[in-house]
Amino acid sequence: MDPRPGPRSSRRAGDAAVGGGGDAPAGLAPAVAEQLDRFLRHLELERGRSRHTVRAYRGDLTTLLTGLADLTELDLRALRGWLTAQHTAGAGRSTLARRAAAARTFTAWARRDGLIETDPGARLASPRPHRTLPAVPDAEQTAEVLTAAESGSAQGDPVALRDRLVLELLYATGVRVGELCGLDLADVDLDRRTLRVVGKGDRERTVVFGVPAAAALRRWLDDGRPALVRPTSPRALLLGARGGRLDPRVARTVVHRALAAVPGAPDVGPHGLRHAAATHMLEGGADLRYVQELLGHAKLATTQLYTHVTVERLKVVHEQAHPRA
Repeated sequence: MDPRPGPRSSRRAGDAAVGGGGDAPAGLAPAVAEQLDRFLRHLELERGRSRHTVRAYRGDLTTLLTGLADLTELDLRALRGWLTAQHTAGAGRSTLARRAAAARTFTAWARRDGLIETDPGARLASPRPHRTLPAVPDAEQTAEVLTAAESGSAQGDPVALRDRLVLELLYATGVRVGELCGLDLADVDLDRRTLRVVGKGDRERTVVFGVPAAAALRRWLDDGRPALVRPTSPRALLLGARGGRLDPRVARTVVHRALAAVPGAPDVGPHGLRHAAATHMLEGGADLRYVQELLGHAKLATTQLYTHVTVERLKVVHEQAHPRA
């Protein structure tokens, strides 16, 4: 495939911008709503944040700014009172940490933009989230899922061929489901068995996949995709039943359905296959830096979460096999 001239946005053509526009949310003063929209456009257009991230910021900050006449009322006391109210309403540590981070990002922007004289968010503390990983299917359960998908695609049904490829690539590469559905044909190098993926912050990386995923990909390109493609279809690698780009929600359904068919397998969805890929590679002796690159983590500390899982696995093996356990 021909290489692209440079990085592309993770948002596909036709996606609507979500930063601004529309009526002010209920409870927001018009001036405050306008400033929030400016901030959201800043996130989207200048910092390259995804539509999902911008939407999350809008929701969190709307609860913070509701009832304020202007941003000068946004001081440290107001921020702490807002977090306390969230905690009283039952928000967990991870939710509180995320909302506090959103508030700090907003107040820092407002200070730089001259909307407030000081940055109250710089002094806002929040609880650290408990960073845990969900249960993941073990290697045997994952193999059973993929074997069933291969058998189901044997008759050549194009949707079954696509679903098999979804499962194979999610597990083989550890990509996020949005990254997978965002792939174009030009992102595939079947000879080298690589994909070019655009992840968070429009960071581009190359991921590799093995022989089983390559076989599923070739079968999809030869027999599956041509049966679903329409004159108006995009150059997307994965297509829906009507010829459009595959919706991540459909991919999630594919994974949930496949895992549900395997007795004892946790129902974890696409992100669970991503966690399984990382966990199984580390258990197999992969270097942590390699797993970081494959998953597209900006910080090694994020990848190191998986070492906890493998240490627990080592404890189990030690207890079962060591004579002095």
